Amino acid sequence: MIFVAAAWILVLLTGGGIALDRVLTSAFTKNFDDQLEFLLYSIIASAEFSPDGRLMLSREPADQRFLEPFSGAYYQISSDQTGVYYPSRSLWDWRLATDESHNDSAMHIYDSRQFDQDLRVAERDLTLPGSPIRWRFQVTQPRATLDAQLAQLRRTLVRSFLVLGLGLMLMVALQTWYGLSPLRKVRAELAKMRAGHSTRIEGPMPAEVAPMVEELNALVEHNDKQAEEARMHAGNLAHALKTPLSVIMNAAAAGQPDLADAVIREARTMRRQIDHHLARARAVGRRGSAHSRAEIWPAIEAVERAVARLYPNVRIDIDGQKDLVAHIERQDLDDLLGNLVENAAKYGGGSVFITATAQAGFAEILVEDDGTGIPEADRIRIFDRGVRLDSGKPGTGLGLAIVRDVVEIYDGTITLEESEDLGGLLIRLRLPLAY
Repeated sequence: MIFVAAAWILVLLTGGGIALDRVLTSAFTKNFDDQLEFLLYSIIASAEFSPDGRLMLSREPADQRFLEPFSGAYYQISSDQTGVYYPSRSLWDWRLATDESHNDSAMHIYDSRQFDQDLRVAERDLTLPGSPIRWRFQVTQPRATLDAQLAQLRRTLVRSFLVLGLGLMLMVALQTWYGLSPLRKVRAELAKMRAGHSTRIEGPMPAEVAPMVEELNALVEHNDKQAEEARMHAGNLAHALKTPLSVIMNAAAAGQPDLADAVIREARTMRRQIDHHLARARAVGRRGSAHSRAEIWPAIEAVERAVARLYPNVRIDIDGQKDLVAHIERQDLDDLLGNLVENAAKYGGGSVFITATAQAGFAEILVEDDGTGIPEADRIRIFDRGVRLDSGKPGTGLGLAIVRDVVEIYDGTITLEESEDLGGLLIRLRLPLAY
């Protein structure tokens, strides 16, 4: 990042320096030319004819260089019509070159190489009062004077921009070092967490990185929670498998004649426990996806068709909003609804009513039946693993336990109530809406 900033500073300063050099060079040159123009008009203003008809200056230019031979400061008045010319004393016996192919009726300033000198020449053609002859007035200054000023200007610009560039790069380096200091602190805190000295990033942080630190802490807490859930369910699974395994081992050690039946019975129990924990593990894994979205109405219709084939004598009615989308994987939503609707069809009196609405940021799904319902005292206990209130019908007692676990994984809720319309059980399932 520092190198990129340094490169940009170099490009910008170079571009700015070139532009400023051109502007100042133009200004210095114009000022130099204005002085030449002033000298030329001074000479023109002082030009007059003597009584004998000779052209002369009523007053000489104040610049003493016009009196010093070969000083570079020259003036000359000439006419191609008469071949007469009047030079300054500094010209001695030289003569300024004139180009008669053009008429300088306006001020003409240009560079010229004469007498092994680089000169800046200003000239103009005009006729004087009382004379029909066209005269050319020329005045020069040594170009070296202007070049020296421009060289001094460029040296000053280069030094100034070098100092400015170094200062800016130093400021960028300091700002980068200071600006990244919170990240270095975050890195140190993360190293402490990795070493086991802390469980979260502690201490006040600048406002610029505070949101990132909050998200990191939330991520750490989320991972800790998942790890704790994994440990808990691994322990629960081990505990759940321990009893069936003990039964099998004791039956085998005692040489019981019904060993095969005991193995099959306990294996089924172990399989139910494994299925329960696998279902929960899949839901926990899917919860990490921020793109988990499922349309509720198609899921309700699919479950209604499947349950209707299993229980053709049960009437299933559905109603509600058809555009609801919940934050849940479609497979998990199908499993939840399938379990709830199948239980309503199995234990109800022949009618099931499903309603889907939106309530305060949640998709609320109501599953009602006309059965005998569940006593209020048993509505919490029924979610425990292995609990069954009707042992006369086949089942494992794990269905509602799995439903509760999956719902909680997606930050939803499930409650049991009494249906006012059908008189049986009402299951209220709430899942976060996906926007």
